[in-house]
Amino acid sequence: QVQLVESGGGLVQAGGSLRLSCAASGRTLSGYVLGWFRQAPGKEREFVTRISWSAGDTYYGESAKGRFTISRDNARDTVYLQMNSLKPEDTAVYYCAAAVNRSPRRYEYWGHGTQVTVSS
Repeated sequence: QVQLVESGGGLVQAGGSLRLSCAASGRTLSGYVLGWFRQAPGKEREFVTRISWSAGDTYYGESAKGRFTISRDNARDTVYLQMNSLKPEDTAVYYCAAAVNRSPRRYEYWGHGTQVTVSS
């Protein structure tokens, strides 16, 4: 079992920045991928980005490219999402999730989410 707890959400003006954190516990994350997803009201959940825990390989969805950066701190078992140049359309609940790094990838563990609101 992997427990995930997100933090760092809040209200920010357009053009501003936020850094989200996802603290993991329960088992070693070696061999896992940690991802960030988001869901806006009335919309489907959207993939944002992911990082492989061991190698640090990253992949970004279109909405995140050029503005968001995912990183990890192995010593703290924490994944971060640095979000810059925020837009009102980035408003959503942001979730952290973990999946075994294999194909097909299935995110089995989810946090409860943290709200990000970007005002215009």
